[in-house]
Amino acid sequence: MPGVHVILPGDIDDPATPSGGNGYDRRICAGLAAAGWSVREHPVPGAWPTPSPAEHARLAELLTALPDGALVLVDGLVASVVPDALAAQARRLRLVPLVHLPRDDDTEARALASATVIVATSTWTRDRLLHRYALPPSLVHVAAPGVDPAPRVTGSPAGAALLCVAAVAAHKGHDLLVEALAAVTDRDWTLTCVGPLHREPDFVDRLRTQITTHRLDDRIRLAGPLSGDLLAAAYAGADLLVHPSRGETYGMVVTEALARGIPVLATAVGGLPDALGHVAGERPGVLVPPEQPAALADALRRWLDDASLRARLRRIAARRRTTLDDWTSTTTRITTALEEAMAS
Repeated sequence: MPGVHVILPGDIDDPATPSGGNGYDRRICAGLAAAGWSVREHPVPGAWPTPSPAEHARLAELLTALPDGALVLVDGLVASVVPDALAAQARRLRLVPLVHLPRDDDTEARALASATVIVATSTWTRDRLLHRYALPPSLVHVAAPGVDPAPRVTGSPAGAALLCVAAVAAHKGHDLLVEALAAVTDRDWTLTCVGPLHREPDFVDRLRTQITTHRLDDRIRLAGPLSGDLLAAAYAGADLLVHPSRGETYGMVVTEALARGIPVLATAVGGLPDALGHVAGERPGVLVPPEQPAALADALRRWLDDASLRARLRRIAARRRTTLDDWTSTTTRITTALEEAMAS
């Protein structure tokens, strides 16, 4: 039975800090175990990706304690900032960094130089790594996130229930969305924002002020993190997922919405276009340029005003949901990368 050690961020199972990266890691560990792998998990507490010297030292001790020849899958939040710890073990361990979001810096370049194999969680991430660093293309595998089947959401006639699922933080673009919505107050809509509120408290405070300044308190709800049945209920009540991110490697919430047949309005950044995908050349949603509230506002007006547009995007989204890969496909791709590392 093949075995793999998996080094994970310490908050991997904290319900107060849900993230796409943690969700991905958890599904991969479960998928490998179900496929017959012996999976040894090692959550490493710390303020990753900015660990203290003590946290860095504990990670180095963990690597040192692993047996010679061990196969080690290391979440990129950890791997990309500990080049010295990885370099010290590169000759005796098979190190496989799992990169969700490239850092684009020299520290990450040094860290990835110690890798036996690299796994990127999207085609965009792989392309970014190959463009930024001197890596052999054959070294970098892609294992895009899967999605679970979910009941189809038909939506309401007016399409007024907007949903944003993302940590409330500057890079997710909530402030841009509020500015856009302030320009369409003459239309009927509500927005529910689902996601942690503690990661950037100053940004959350500014966002609350922005909402109040535009007199949108009764139309925008910051619901905090939701999971399980509560998150499923949020999707079930949504007409349109809005994802105004300033940068995204993939966007798992996009495929979560599409799995329910919910159209998506998103920014054309990073891996979001790939996640949104298309069916016979038609997008199951709308992409707009990043950092442009006016473009978001225009797209929202069209969605809210045009019943035929809503019906067309819902039809395409319903077709797109049948083309989505499940998590078994992701695990298979991870397995291929790990087996290559074992053979090296």
